[in-house]
Order: sequence, then C-alpha cells, then structure tokens
Amino acid sequence: MSTTRPFSPGDRGPEPSGASGASEGSEASAGAPAGRQVRRLDFEGQSGVVPLARDFARQALYAWGWLPAASADQRAAAEDVLLVVSELVTNACLHAEGPDELRIACDNKVIRVEVSDKGTGQPAPRTPHRAGRPGGHGMFIVQRLCLDWGVVRTPGFAGKTVWAELGAPA
Repeated sequence: MSTTRPFSPGDRGPEPSGASGASEGSEASAGAPAGRQVRRLDFEGQSGVVPLARDFARQALYAWGWLPAASADQRAAAEDVLLVVSELVTNACLHAEGPDELRIACDNKVIRVEVSDKGTGQPAPRTPHRAGRPGGHGMFIVQRLCLDWGVVRTPGFAGKTVWAELGAPA
C-alpha cells in the first residue's frame, strides 16, 4: 500500500528528535513500546553508504535473532528487510543528495526502517510500473514488500524521513 501518512495506523508517530544521542547500536528509546529495539547509523562523512547500510542492517538482524534464519520464510523476511534498506538509501542518494541517517526499530511483530535526508521531493512508485524497463523500481519494490510506508516531514526543518514497515518472520 502506498501512503503519505506520517506514520502507520496505530503508531503514535515519530519519536521526538534527540530521543537518544547514540548514532549506532542498540538503545531503549523514550516512549518506545517495551521490547522494542532500535539502532541508528549516521552517514555523515561516510562513503559507500548503500553497502554500509546493508551491513549495518544485517548486523541488527543477527542481533535481533532474524538471522541466521531457521527456515526459508525467515530467510526471505530478512532478505526483504535488506532489500528495502538498499532501496530507501539508494533513493536518498539518487534523489536527495544522500541520506543523513538510517534508523531500524524492531519489536516482536514489525521491523521499521527509516531513512532521513535533506531532499524536498516526494517518493512515489512510478506509474505505470514497467517491469521490463531499467530503473524506477525502488518504491514499487518497497510498496510490494512492506506492510506500509510513508513520509514524515518536520515543520521548520529541511528534508524528510521515508519509513517502511515489514512483518516479522513466522
């Protein structure tokens, strides 16, 4: 489902800015539901951000028990997360002068991927989607793999955060 809602149904919205000073690693976020684990990666001064983001997400999936996968379904769910991370970070590189931060949050049912950038554009799947043509598949892939996705803009600040949520493996 494509959406421009700032957050998914039932979510209380984005966490307050500065909820944690950590740029990377596990943290307990203020106001986060019990059992929710969060990791952040700051891209400032980094190069090769897409493979960096995938490696960071893979490490989080290992820490949270999504990997190593015990079944084909669990392996597919982890690969979907890595693909969504790649697509969102790549879109920030191509359309928004690069990403500022990757945030990944996980609870027992959902993993949420957020990529912040300073871009002003509005991500959307290309319509009509043409499977045989190169390029333009990123948000279509995100739309197909995720439970929901959207964009958060903070009034008075440049940029946006594109978020996507995927279901935990069975």
